[in-house]
Amino acid sequence: MAQIPEPKWNEIVLARIVLRDADRGQQIYLTERDGKRGFPMVIGRAEAEEIQRIVSGIESPRPFTHQLAHGLVEALGGQIVRAQIVDLREGTFYAQLVLHDTGSSRAVLVDARPSDAIALALRAHASIHVAEFVLEQVRTDESGPDPLPEAEDTGPA
Repeated sequence: MAQIPEPKWNEIVLARIVLRDADRGQQIYLTERDGKRGFPMVIGRAEAEEIQRIVSGIESPRPFTHQLAHGLVEALGGQIVRAQIVDLREGTFYAQLVLHDTGSSRAVLVDARPSDAIALALRAHASIHVAEFVLEQVRTDESGPDPLPEAEDTGPA
């Protein structure tokens, strides 16, 4: 049986958070750490607010859900190593958290929504990665090794 090759990973960083008054439509913009390609991601309000709290260094007197999840991982002897955006299907991103079990030195993959994985990685000071094939599908820039295809001319607007 043929094995599926491991994707090439690109480290990305949070470049911008866009908070809107409406409940829907919060966005983050992610860019390559050592490159120019980037892409937006629409996320939920709670995740956007958590990411904003992390970036701003604001701690709440009682833990929110992401603080609780991070605390549970650490209390159980684990460490969040990185978040990985692993796929894009029908306009929906898929992600995993890579956890390290400090007691046994093994890595564990946990499926997660990308916004949750990013929030937890930021809280844990862990890296965020995106698979190359995903980045090429969603990038909104015109730089990088594989320029975006020219827009099709659809005639007069």
